[in-house]
Amino acid sequence: MVENPLGYERIPKLLRGFAIPSITATLVGSLYNIVDQIFIGQGIGYLGNAATNVSYPFSTICLAISLLIGIGSASRFSLFLGDKKPEAAAKAAGNGIVLMIAFGLAYLAIGQGFLSQLLKLFGTTKEVFPYAKQYAGITLIGMPFLIVTNGMSNLIRADGSPRYSMICMVSGAIVNTVLDPIFIFVFRWGIFGAALATILGQILSFAIAVRYLWRFKTIRFEKSSFQLSVKESLKICSMGISSSANQVAITFVQIVLNNSLTHYGAQTAYGAEIPLAACGIVMKTNAIILAIVVGISQGVQPIIGFNYGAKQYPRVREAYLLAIKWNMIVSAVGFCLLQGFPQPIISLFGKGDRLYMEFAVLFMRIFLFMVLVNGVQLLSSSFFTAIGKAMKGALLALTRQVFFLIPLILLLPLRFGIMGVLFAGPAADFMAFILSVVLVRRELETQKNAIQMSPGACGEKG
Repeated sequence: MVENPLGYERIPKLLRGFAIPSITATLVGSLYNIVDQIFIGQGIGYLGNAATNVSYPFSTICLAISLLIGIGSASRFSLFLGDKKPEAAAKAAGNGIVLMIAFGLAYLAIGQGFLSQLLKLFGTTKEVFPYAKQYAGITLIGMPFLIVTNGMSNLIRADGSPRYSMICMVSGAIVNTVLDPIFIFVFRWGIFGAALATILGQILSFAIAVRYLWRFKTIRFEKSSFQLSVKESLKICSMGISSSANQVAITFVQIVLNNSLTHYGAQTAYGAEIPLAACGIVMKTNAIILAIVVGISQGVQPIIGFNYGAKQYPRVREAYLLAIKWNMIVSAVGFCLLQGFPQPIISLFGKGDRLYMEFAVLFMRIFLFMVLVNGVQLLSSSFFTAIGKAMKGALLALTRQVFFLIPLILLLPLRFGIMGVLFAGPAADFMAFILSVVLVRRELETQKNAIQMSPGACGEKG
């Protein structure tokens, strides 16, 4: 087997090589929903934007499943490779792929079987429901393909092929972007056309990802590698639970947020539909920044996991701190754009009346005010997952969304009305940031002490 460069190559070079393709892939992945929303907003209007927002939890649940299995199996894969156990790494990867297929098919069946009930749970209104049902009903067909593609992309990066992982996502997004305006404006298929373009792109990405099964560089698959093991499945899920829990939490936040906005919005001049549509735009815009942070997180994960498994703790510390620096730069740029140019950004998603634009600008500036630091929590959660401390990773993944944001969304509006919903975002971001700093600092101190006690165990700093 080829020696893995994760153990000896310089950390900055590794992070550039792994994170940049990963960032591209996650950005492209987020564009599936964003491109749809832009063209739907331009072609249908703010009710179409509201429909994609109501349907968005289906996508976050899909991503939660793919992260649960993809990050989990890739983490096991990297740790086994670092420990020089390629056969065990192959079994972890094969088991993960089988789980991706099984979970994808089960999710499609459940989503289609309870589509109307779920859309009502997600906060749709009577005016938005017909658009949301048509859009979600079609995009659900592509979810099994998306789960396998996203899950496989983590394994492909861990195998040392981040560029191939990027190609998987980019190719599908290009197809989606090209077909969207053709289906919506030329064929006049409306929201049906946007959904169809999305799943066609996902199917292409799936085909490219599956092709890599015969191209793994560090392992060789046997038939036994794809035998489902309950024990291995549980370990995979435990390793991916923190990243997945963050997406599950985002889903719950989206549901609570949608319902709170429609409830309190109906008590104002904005009505129920304007806050719902504005929320979709703000969350999708924030998803661009988060996609970059997730890309950095996914890029650094195999570096941290491999070196932690090899007990090269100085390289673990260096990789994490460099990823944080990258995150802060991206977040600072995002903060300046969101605070300085909210109206041009919102206008990309279609035009609305004065009240619509007024609320959307207000929502963007207030809810995303702490975007500068909210990526630290996500990177820190991934850090603990990569080193095999899944419970701490899960704790951090849940803090911002479940322990802080959801209670604040429910409590602050009781006193401040719809403005309380908006201020819940930055308050939760700040509290999650403080907790992340405390937990990671303790872990890095523990690793530093381990180096001092066993200086020969860590090897040289790359």
